[in-house]
Amino acid sequence: MTDHTTAPGAQAQPEFDTSVPHSARIWNYWLGGKDNYAVDEAAGDAYSAVYPGIVTIARSSRAFLRRSIRHLVAEAGIRQFLDVGTGLPTVDNTHEVAQGIAPESRIVYVDNDPMILAHARALLRSTPQGATSYVDVSLYEPDLILAAAAQTLDLTRPTALILSGILGHVPDYDEARSVVRRLLDGLPSGSYLSVNDGSRGTDPDYERAQDGYNETGAVPYFLRPVAQIEAFFEGLELVEPGVVSVPLWRPEESGGPAPAPIGQHGGLARKP
Repeated sequence: MTDHTTAPGAQAQPEFDTSVPHSARIWNYWLGGKDNYAVDEAAGDAYSAVYPGIVTIARSSRAFLRRSIRHLVAEAGIRQFLDVGTGLPTVDNTHEVAQGIAPESRIVYVDNDPMILAHARALLRSTPQGATSYVDVSLYEPDLILAAAAQTLDLTRPTALILSGILGHVPDYDEARSVVRRLLDGLPSGSYLSVNDGSRGTDPDYERAQDGYNETGAVPYFLRPVAQIEAFFEGLELVEPGVVSVPLWRPEESGGPAPAPIGQHGGLARKP
């Protein structure tokens, strides 16, 4: 089944403008997706001309998400996922990875972008044994997110909270930490937090490119020191190897050279 849920009191969203580049469609383009327009491809190409490594960052972030979900399902036994700030559906979406291992898995996606909502309605399809739903709520309203998610998930059972590439959109760090804490407070012991976000301290070229992008008037995305990303997991039990550059988090055997660190850090941790 697939449900599409709008939180009580949410307002109808305006039509989206396809003549202006959109960060979610640009990310989709870097991931090799097709849900974008010429204006997004042009913006993505302009960024990658300044910093070619952005495509590696986008795809490494998605690969980390895939590996962490596989661990959650196959090793931790998790069957419920709350994916907040999901972005556009593309390759290896949370429900595809989870239900590919355990078809009964239930997934709630959360975003409040009208364009993403339109694509989610068309593309998010669950297995018959499980469920997916889309919640139209802002990241800044954790209580509404949890209330709406509870229509699909049993929040008395362990649930994985997924925050992939979204916390960098929250300008104030204390507010970002508050959002994470409030969401986790609504989940029981045995739940997990998965975070990966752009980081500072590894790749100065990426930092310069992103700082320049933020100054263009586009929706900004703030890279944070690794110590700040680590602090999102305060009070939780980190899964080995802890918070690391995402290619180094349980990399798949390839027979090639060892993966190199990039300016994207992430981790997975269990709520005691």
